[in-house]
Amino acid sequence: MRKRDVDIQEIKENMNSVEDVVFAGFCQAIGVQNIRQYEERELRSQTEKAKKRLEFEDQKNRITNQLEFERSRDTENNVKRWERSVQDDEEELERCKLAETKQMTAIDKDMRELDKLKSEKLSKRQEGEEKEDEINKARREVGTIAKEMQAVQKQINTLDGKVEQKRSERHSILKQCKMEDIVIPTSRGSLDDLGGGDDGESEAMEPGSSQNTSAVNERAARIVVDYSRLDESYFDLDDDEVRKIESKLNKQINELASMLQKIQMPNMRAMQKLDMAREKLQETNEEFDSARRRAKKSKQAFERAKKERNDRFMACFEHVANEIDGIYKALAQNQSAQAFLGPENPEEPYLDGINYNCVAPGKRFQPMSNLSGGEKTVAALALLFAIHSFQPAPFFVLDEIDAALDNTNIGKVAGYIRSQTAAKLQVLVISLKEEFYSHADALIGICPDAGECLESRVLTLRLTDYPDHLQADEPVVRR
Repeated sequence: MRKRDVDIQEIKENMNSVEDVVFAGFCQAIGVQNIRQYEERELRSQTEKAKKRLEFEDQKNRITNQLEFERSRDTENNVKRWERSVQDDEEELERCKLAETKQMTAIDKDMRELDKLKSEKLSKRQEGEEKEDEINKARREVGTIAKEMQAVQKQINTLDGKVEQKRSERHSILKQCKMEDIVIPTSRGSLDDLGGGDDGESEAMEPGSSQNTSAVNERAARIVVDYSRLDESYFDLDDDEVRKIESKLNKQINELASMLQKIQMPNMRAMQKLDMAREKLQETNEEFDSARRRAKKSKQAFERAKKERNDRFMACFEHVANEIDGIYKALAQNQSAQAFLGPENPEEPYLDGINYNCVAPGKRFQPMSNLSGGEKTVAALALLFAIHSFQPAPFFVLDEIDAALDNTNIGKVAGYIRSQTAAKLQVLVISLKEEFYSHADALIGICPDAGECLESRVLTLRLTDYPDHLQADEPVVRR
């Protein structure tokens, strides 16, 4: 058969050559390359002429039939019918004019009512402005009162501080008197109530302990000094006079102390008190060194934890900040799209928020709140995939991410997900849009199954068994 086909082709070529030789002059006269082109052109021309002639005959017959139909119609009855229709329309027009008159009257009434309401609105607005002025005035008064209250509270706090200071001074004086064996006349309690030896001192000296401070003040309050032996002239002294008398008494005490030193009277309890003071000093130094070592270790541990926290956060943040622009461009399929992250606190970014801004393709920069629902969805997906790229998860579950997307953006998102599936990423998408789930590798449908009781039925379909449902360049997503 192949040989016969070759022979046929050679015979056709010989025939064409003979035709070209025979009709060479004719073809040159009419301006064609060969007789076959002329026959093809004439055949096409004859076909077009026959087609035009047939169309003309059809048009002629259609017009003739239409003319005969119009001649056979009863035009007089049609004219009468249309005259009645015109008369009915004129009557309807009169009724509409009457209704229009009524409506205009009602509109005039409503306009007068509207003017009245506008005047009432203006008066109410004026009243509202007056009330607003009164409210602002009241707010200013409240602010003034609040400032006064703050000033009074500050004075109270100052007085409380002075009272606490005086209590501390009183306790110190009583403690000093106990340590120096100075006899203080009391009407209630004694100096022994201040606490036993070193324990009381350690409690009073321990910083930041409000319970110990309150306990010390409570013990000191039990002691009531008996001022009955004091000269009555001392009760009415002011601060300056008290300071003068205190200076005078201190001078007398110093003179007496000098006299005691000169007398060289031995203090039998001096060595005992000195030993106690040395032991207390040694214990205090040891406690201070231990506390300083603990504080140093705590500070070092805090600095290590802070550095590790900052390093881990910045490693994630810098990775996401570097990846999010490329991911957003890939999702939008436009190189003019931009996405960038910025910390609100550059020194310690993990303590404050992160600013996320996007420039949608073909638009100028604007806040994220001004973007459309679809643009926000694409931006959110870009951030999600950028965070995922730092520590990839084995699979994604996306719930109706295409709710605010149009078909074009659905195709873009599906294309990006398709590109990620090559990296062994599985994506499960819950979707109600055919444009999305029609590109899936497999479908899982949930539907009610009627029976004695309503229950759910699960339908599965693997679309990879039907490769013809996808084009070569169409994205595929897993659902």
